[in-house]
Amino acid sequence: MQVLTTIRETRAVLDKVRAGGRTVGLVPTMGYLHEGHRSLMDRSVAERDVSLVTIFVNPLQFGANEDLATYPRDFDRDAAMCEAAGVEVLLHPSVEEMYPFGTPTLTSVSVSEVSAAMEGASRPTHFAGVATVVAKLFNIAGPCHAYFGEKDWQQLAVIRRMAADLSFPVEVVGCPTVREPDGLAMSSRNAYLTADERAAAPVVHWALVAGAADIAAGERDPAKVRALVADLIAAEPLAELDYVEVVGADTLQELDPLEGKLRLLAAVRFGRARLIDNEGATAAAPT
Repeated sequence: MQVLTTIRETRAVLDKVRAGGRTVGLVPTMGYLHEGHRSLMDRSVAERDVSLVTIFVNPLQFGANEDLATYPRDFDRDAAMCEAAGVEVLLHPSVEEMYPFGTPTLTSVSVSEVSAAMEGASRPTHFAGVATVVAKLFNIAGPCHAYFGEKDWQQLAVIRRMAADLSFPVEVVGCPTVREPDGLAMSSRNAYLTADERAAAPVVHWALVAGAADIAAGERDPAKVRALVADLIAAEPLAELDYVEVVGADTLQELDPLEGKLRLLAAVRFGRARLIDNEGATAAAPT
């Protein structure tokens, strides 16, 4: 596995790959890799000829009072996981390499509407930071398939729309959320949970599952679905609800009554950890 630190050498390697008629898979990460990331790497390795993983803790997507300085990092462990997965190229650039003129950058990418609510409302600068760094990574990688987890459903929607609107030569591939046996979505921020918080955290997933089941049983009032999920989460004393929403799966717009393919999304704090999760649902047309 080649471990690279510069944009120039990464482009040179991938251009040579494509010149030889081979395909490229891209897995962008912020490191502290877990089995969810491993599933993205496995998918890329299985489907593409050469896989590039990027490890970069992006300062643009952290707010002023968020956990940039304490975000968990373990590069040696991450590199070992990448190599074990069969990844051929690992890019680990410095902040100075990615943003040579410093941060915040004068140029920023924003995706309106899709990014406005939920995470966008709770973390106003977050998605501009995500879209900007992913746009840079797409430009570095060139034509490729890029693999993202569905756990960050709103992020996936933002990236898909950005790639389409800006005509990137990139196919964005969404991959199912990987969960612990008790239902908790795997996340680097799970490392912040205490033992008691870890035991409580799966309530988010099961509350969303209950909301999806309510829709499947015929509920079409979004307020009632949100209330059901919120009440189940509120029953856990260690959980502090940030938001719960039920929206169109692709547009992320509110629907009343609920119809078609939907997504239930929630963000919940457990002590230091702010966890997000989502669940799909379909509101069938009335017969």
